[in-house]
Parts: sequence; C-alpha cells; structure tokens
Amino acid sequence: MLALRPLAVVVALAISCTPLRAQDTRSLANDMVGQWELSTAGRDKTCVITLKADATPQGQKLELDKGCADALPFTKSIAAWSVKGLDIVRLQDAKGQPVIDVTEVESGIFEGQRPNEGVYLLQNLAAARALSKSTDQMIGDWSMVRDSGKTVCGLTLTNTETKPDNFAVYLKPRCDPLVAAFAPTIWRIERGELLLQSAKGEIWRFEADDNAQWRKIPESADPLILVRQ
Repeated sequence: MLALRPLAVVVALAISCTPLRAQDTRSLANDMVGQWELSTAGRDKTCVITLKADATPQGQKLELDKGCADALPFTKSIAAWSVKGLDIVRLQDAKGQPVIDVTEVESGIFEGQRPNEGVYLLQNLAAARALSKSTDQMIGDWSMVRDSGKTVCGLTLTNTETKPDNFAVYLKPRCDPLVAAFAPTIWRIERGELLLQSAKGEIWRFEADDNAQWRKIPESADPLILVRQ
C-alpha cells in the first residue's frame, strides 16, 4: 500500500488543479467578449471584430465589421473564435482550423503571426482608439535632454502623415552629433511606445514615465529623455 501513495498524491494534485485550469480558461473567454481591433503591427490596416459568448459547433460567434475583408483579406476565412489552452485566443475558420492564434503580450494586447505576412495585434477597441487619440496629444515641440538635465536637441512632432499612423518629425538646429547622425524623419505611437525612425529605418524607442516624460529604452547610464517644451 505504501508504494501506491506517490501515485495517489499525483492523482490528487491533478484533480485539484483541473478546476483552476478550467476556471482560468473560462475567465479568459469571459474577458474576451466585446469589441476588439485586429490590426497590422503599425495599425495601418485595421478591422473591428465583435467577439460574442454565443456558442457555435466549432467555437463562439463573432461579427466582422464591413471593410475587414478589404483591410485584412485573411479575415474572410474567420467564422468563429475560441480559447485554446490557458492563454491562446484563436480566430478560426468554419472547420475550427486556426486562421490566426494570438497570445497576450501586454495587458489587453494580444499578438500573433501569419506565415509570410508578419505580426498582427488584437487589442481592446476602446484602448486602441484611446491610443490614436494620444497621438494628437504628442504633437508639438519637444526637447531631448540627458538625465543630467543637459539639452542635446530640440525637435517638432507634427501631424503631417507620411504614411498611415506615421508622422513627420523635424530636428531643430545645433543638435548633439549623436542625434544629428540618427536624424529621425518620422514618428509614431506603437503599443504604448513613442518611436522615432530615421530614413535608413533605424528606430529609437521611448517609454512614458511617471513624470509625463519619455525615456529612451533600453536605458543607458545617461539616458535620453523627451520633455515637452
């Protein structure tokens, strides 16, 4: 009888963990019900999807807004959605096969890939629209300073759209050689970060801090900080 105890313990643990796993899956499914924006990584092409709690033979119902098929052609195949495992949200075809699987990378932001197409994001519609609104709030003159307080460059973030969700940025005269050599030409907000991009495609990323400033990431010993003028 003693030899059976380890097996009994394993079985007991498995049984005790099963409800928790099921509960986690149900929680994610419940959290997903509502309106979401499916988009390319740069949000230059978007599609609004309403995920519903109603069951279908293969998953749960959803609705795609008009224009989804034009913006993201692969959405023509999406017929239902489901949660797989603990953290995968699957947008699937009528046979239950995945059109795209996404997993949560940040709170309320899911990411997935389609072969030979790139990365796609699924995020809460209200949050996505708030992010677009925050872009308007960034327009204006900024100073790029060191953590020591020394100003190294002035720049202007404009609302002149160079391509969808990308806007022109202009450096002011007498910038530090490091910034002048980088010479950003466009800026955008992407997944909560401010991105400056040069004509060569080089990108500097900035993350908002608690002081309404944006700090270059990853940080160095003397980081660069964007401060509104």
